[in-house]
Amino acid sequence: MSENARDQKPKVGDSEKITINLGYVDLGHIDLLVQEGFYANRTDLIRTAIRNQIDRHGDALRQAVTRKRVDLGLRHYSRGDLEAARDAGEMLDIRVLGLATIAPDVTPDLARATIASIAVLGALHASSAVKAALADRMR
Repeated sequence: MSENARDQKPKVGDSEKITINLGYVDLGHIDLLVQEGFYANRTDLIRTAIRNQIDRHGDALRQAVTRKRVDLGLRHYSRGDLEAARDAGEMLDIRVLGLATIAPDVTPDLARATIASIAVLGALHASSAVKAALADRMR
């Protein structure tokens, strides 16, 4: 993983909020490390721990990305992209590790006419109508 991509702090809209459940002892250890000044806050420790695990498994991740043929990072599909695929008679197999977005002006009919399958490891941002239209094509 590149140092620049990993060390950039996420801006509003550049991250996804998740919720985790921790045991009281683990949470206490986290709070103690924060209190002792090792980390700025709980989130800082959790992000660092996640990044350390991603680094630890970096070779396996790179091999999986190559094997699964996924786009890494941000991938945006505009109405024009999908109209061009439709006009060319192509169906898209979308595979993204990161964030995939489908423009708000894409209709459910256009999405169904152009997207054969969609698999996103990370987050998919699309209208609820487009997500519903593609529900049977999501992996």
